[in-house]
Amino acid sequence: MLPIAIDVMSGDNEPREYVAGALRALADDPELRALLVGDPQLIQGELATQPEDLRARATTTAASQVVTMEEKPREAIRRKKDSSMRLAVDLVYEGRASAAVSAGNTGALTAIAHFVLKTLPGVERAAIISAIPAAHGLTHMLDLGANTKATPEQLQQFAAMGAIVARDVYGLANPRIGLLNIGEEEMKGHEGVQAAHALLTGTGLNYVGFVEGDDIFSGDVDVVVTDGFTGNVALKTMEGVAGLIVDRLRQEFQASLLDRLAGLVAGPVLRRTAAGIDPRRYNGACMVGLTGIVVKSHGRADRVAFARAIGTAALAARRGLTAHIAQALHAQGAAS
Repeated sequence: MLPIAIDVMSGDNEPREYVAGALRALADDPELRALLVGDPQLIQGELATQPEDLRARATTTAASQVVTMEEKPREAIRRKKDSSMRLAVDLVYEGRASAAVSAGNTGALTAIAHFVLKTLPGVERAAIISAIPAAHGLTHMLDLGANTKATPEQLQQFAAMGAIVARDVYGLANPRIGLLNIGEEEMKGHEGVQAAHALLTGTGLNYVGFVEGDDIFSGDVDVVVTDGFTGNVALKTMEGVAGLIVDRLRQEFQASLLDRLAGLVAGPVLRRTAAGIDPRRYNGACMVGLTGIVVKSHGRADRVAFARAIGTAALAARRGLTAHIAQALHAQGAAS
């Protein structure tokens, strides 16, 4: 596998946190190699303190610019051609990296990825997909923010790509697909959702119909499809609720001496529960539908979460995600 190109400059955290995340990913995966894109002086300073085996698998690519979180996508494309984000995607386009990872501005990353890599034949817009913890494993949800609006045809394409990810990357034989709506009844939802429902009903996908927000976690569906506005709001809400639950439990078990004793007894179970819903474990969302692999990390990701995003990119590269999607979409087009 070619190295992973990692933008260590973009995002809400300090670049050193992203470098630390990259080093953590290298330590977790002995076969992984990384191209760290950013300020060479900063990167080399961090690498200098690391063991030789890690330094040997990390190469620096200098970038003189950074795309800020406030940058408009069009300006990022026009004025930031030497940014760490742009260069990371360029490395994928040039065939020097198997995937790019960035914690930066979602709009800018989406625009740059579309501009540089382009979409696969039969795909109008790439979508962001991620795995979310559910009752019986994981639910794969898209779009999580690449497209604030989506046409019925694009939602159909998202469903097809989500099924391919669930099947070929995560090993689900016949993934069940649901279309997110305000109710499961046939008459619910706006015209766009209704039109997408009609399109999906006529495909060969294992489409189970409309699903509601609680079905994301039920384990009764494997892929949930929606537009990027709704998906991103849902994702951020999940992260907030998970944090609230952990904080509230921590407060309650510190309320009195008896509560602290109860907390000590329940400690192992609480730690497992907290770990299971920790958003950092599920950080890293693939942009599917492009000619190369791009993974979006949460902007506030710490080193643990950022390492997870890099691991997601490595998994997608090893499983040949782009080729699988291209082949499956071509087969579906030929069949239709």
